[in-house]
Amino acid sequence: MASRISELVLDCADPERLAAFWSDVLGYVELDREEDGSIEIGPPDVGFGGLQPTLILSPSTDPKPGKLPLHIDVNATDRDQEGELERLLAIGARPADVGQTGEENWHVLQDPEGNVFCLLRKRLKPA
Repeated sequence: MASRISELVLDCADPERLAAFWSDVLGYVELDREEDGSIEIGPPDVGFGGLQPTLILSPSTDPKPGKLPLHIDVNATDRDQEGELERLLAIGARPADVGQTGEENWHVLQDPEGNVFCLLRKRLKPA
């Protein structure tokens, strides 16, 4: 038997703001809200336990924005990379410089709290 990633936890100063941002990015909905202020978001009509992991935005007085040891990569599902880049920038993402050369086929962005993530181009499936 194997394990799978069921949820990702992101410490943040403003869980409400990041829950709204990442829900827009991923097409997720709010699943749960804890007394400590944590908000769990996930795929609509599936929730926890589905194939996609949920995301928990956990309040912290010491979040570490920037290039995280583990970061999120996203792919557009219904448009090309440039169209998705425009959409992400419109909902609050900002370009981030982590030392890329400019030759990459992905865009490095940051969420409203400065956490770095990448917008990849769709990968072609092997034949």
